[in-house]
Amino acid sequence: MAYFLTGGTGFLGRNLIHRLLKRDGTIYVLCRNKNAQQRLATWQQENGVEEGRIQAVFGDLTQEKLGIAEQDIANLKGKIDHFFHLAAIYDLSAGAEEQQAVNVMGTQNAMDAAELLTAGCFHHISSIAAAGLYDGHFREDMFDEAENLDHPYFSTKHQAERTVRENCKIPFRVYRPGMVVGDSKTGVADRVDGPYYFFKMIQRIRGVLPAWMPTIGLEGGRLNIVPVDYVVDAVDHIAHKSELDGNCFHITDPKPYRSGEVLNIFSEAGHAPRMALRFDARLFGLVPNQVKQAIMALPTIKQIADVTMKDLGIPPAVLQFFTYPTEFDCRETQKALKGSGIECPRLPHYAPAIWDYWERHLDPEISGDRSLQGRVAGKIILITGASSGIGQATAFKLAEKGAEMILVARDEEKLAETRAQVEELGGIAHTYQCDLSNTADVERLTADILEIHGRVDILINNAGRSIRRSIANSIDRFHDFERTMQLNYFGALKLTLGLLPSMEAQGGGHVINISSIGVLTNAPRFSAYVASKAALDAFTRCAAAEYSDLNVNFTTINMPLVATPMIAPTKIYQSVPTLKPEEAADLVATAIIDKPKRIATNLGIFGQVIHALFPKLAEIIMNSSFRMFPDSKDSDQGKEKSTEKASSAEMIAVSALLRGIYL
Repeated sequence: MAYFLTGGTGFLGRNLIHRLLKRDGTIYVLCRNKNAQQRLATWQQENGVEEGRIQAVFGDLTQEKLGIAEQDIANLKGKIDHFFHLAAIYDLSAGAEEQQAVNVMGTQNAMDAAELLTAGCFHHISSIAAAGLYDGHFREDMFDEAENLDHPYFSTKHQAERTVRENCKIPFRVYRPGMVVGDSKTGVADRVDGPYYFFKMIQRIRGVLPAWMPTIGLEGGRLNIVPVDYVVDAVDHIAHKSELDGNCFHITDPKPYRSGEVLNIFSEAGHAPRMALRFDARLFGLVPNQVKQAIMALPTIKQIADVTMKDLGIPPAVLQFFTYPTEFDCRETQKALKGSGIECPRLPHYAPAIWDYWERHLDPEISGDRSLQGRVAGKIILITGASSGIGQATAFKLAEKGAEMILVARDEEKLAETRAQVEELGGIAHTYQCDLSNTADVERLTADILEIHGRVDILINNAGRSIRRSIANSIDRFHDFERTMQLNYFGALKLTLGLLPSMEAQGGGHVINISSIGVLTNAPRFSAYVASKAALDAFTRCAAAEYSDLNVNFTTINMPLVATPMIAPTKIYQSVPTLKPEEAADLVATAIIDKPKRIATNLGIFGQVIHALFPKLAEIIMNSSFRMFPDSKDSDQGKEKSTEKASSAEMIAVSALLRGIYL
């Protein structure tokens, strides 16, 4: 017995090969190039396949007769008992031209090659998509009745099957699998499509609501989902059964679930809330199409829909499956499988395995390159305040990943030292001296950077000034508020405004602002500092809304108290818990990787919640700490007088309780 497979290195193909290996014979697999051959060889090694059982045959699906070499044709002619054609495009978002070339012309080329090899039977792996969006019960002997084939995926699947039915000169069989997911026992899969597209939405809901909370959702048509092991078991069994040539087989679930039920099944598998109340989405069919199209054409509605779908990773074409109108009869398949013990398992039994494998291996947030090195590769990162503290620690962390950075600070000597260490760690550093509190100097800096480097991909506004002084002691020190605002807000704002047009022009960018936990907790004695950071936070929220559709992201880090030179003059901070600059740099790295709207500590978030729900309680707590901790004394060249008292045990206890909050 000998087999020939197109698409043998794909998901269905590899699983079918695994079944065919249980039978005697050689398996020939079409490989487009050496890379495909190597993948096949690696798979054989990993699965312990004996040498010689699987052999690669070079060719191309888009070429006539698969482009198989004459010598290979001569060697294989008359030896192939079963020719399995699995190669196809399964991506709903693929272009019409590409799908036509692969799905339709590829099928014709495969069929011609099978005829040239005088194969015993041509097995065409079609799809339930060949029925289009037929409204009603679709039997296995139906084909021309297919309707609503406007989408290229539906139309090319239908055309490919028609090619086989009308032109195949050797015996053939057609198989229409449902929506194929991973293995029912292990959950193993290698691609995300079909129901997987809704997993991210389920995961997001789980992140904000407890599993026991009932939710409201939609109900739609029946989604015919089948695990890959059932599909290949059925195809393998039917292919080797006699007197079935010329027939079509629906490899589908005899009792499929409705779309709302499917979401609930996977929600339960993922420990997410279930939809207790579901409205039938077909009710929207009562709304005239012109009205729906007019509503969806509104710029705001369209933008919200596009951004939401992109964020969840759901291709727009997938939504039409939610109200899938077709039900697939599979009586011929059930008849052919009778007595074999091959049955389609019920979705609730294997959904946990499917979900678990997706969350561990296929979730886009972990399956892509989410390493810091991957995020900074090829990027230019600008860090202000890079000569010490958080900025310097961040530069060192990014340098270890080979990042290219523009380092900005006032002190040229310290900046040169930072640059030397960055280069020693493997990074690339360009240094620029600039006083960010001087708007003219910032204008010069921005112009120089754009002229020399052309762009900035990630801007980290880290440079800042902090003043710890009560309002009562600041009555005659208005300049404290001015100089703090000038650097912390206007300096960062001027630089951001200077770089935003180039970020928009280049198709995206990321602005990370180092803010303060004090903005969330309203820390007393830091009115000047907190006000300047709050202003930057407010600007960031506004800018994020305006640049949302331009791929320019904004992240605010409400940084807790960090042991940097900025807090060194205050003696009491020597006795209170603080973050190390390296720990603060870890938060910046998280911002670069995940691009969240905000990063804050649990204590900072808790403080914000207390201020929102129990403002008087929060005020009392902050007032108590204000009265407990003394003001900083007037300093001589930035250093406090030695008359400041050391921290008491009570003060240390409170500071430990309010770890990281400016006191």
